[in-house]
Amino acid sequence: MSEAVLKELVASPETPGTKHFPPFKPTDELEAEATRRLAQFPDDHKRSAVLPILHHIQHHHGFISAEAIQWTADRLGIEPIKVAEVVTFYPGFRQSAPGKFHIRVCRTLSCAMGGSYELMDRLCEITGIDRSSLDPHHHPIAVSPCGTWSVEFAECLASCGTAPVCLVNDDFHEGVDADKSRQLLDQYAKA
Repeated sequence: MSEAVLKELVASPETPGTKHFPPFKPTDELEAEATRRLAQFPDDHKRSAVLPILHHIQHHHGFISAEAIQWTADRLGIEPIKVAEVVTFYPGFRQSAPGKFHIRVCRTLSCAMGGSYELMDRLCEITGIDRSSLDPHHHPIAVSPCGTWSVEFAECLASCGTAPVCLVNDDFHEGVDADKSRQLLDQYAKA
């Protein structure tokens, strides 16, 4: 698969959040992590290391670019399409840079009834995020013009009794109704 075809399949549109994440470049740390993960699987099942390697890449680079997919495929000795299939299948993998603070708002029934859609609207209003032109299937993330904030809806975050809930990066927040949006953002704006 050519790099042009890979970039077409896994479009990584430039976002204002890109400035908060380094461009993908294999590092000694990434090489060591890949070696460690590959050692956990028999030689005929090296493909099983794709998920932990992609998680590591996303944690350090913010999203999975076409270059990251190509590197991962080369490292695992598989076709890039096999890695791209994983990236495009799992909604936890981002294909474009989020903001410095990425907010995932639960939208399943309990949270929707508890006000998660109102929470999303208020977060967007405060941060200046426009979600009107999103492609929710391929690029569900909307980033603020300053690149500091990004939002997306998430499926069940497993706290239905404390709805609505959200994640800011990896921090879990419960009972965040629309009226608490400003306080939530202020916790991170000072960081």
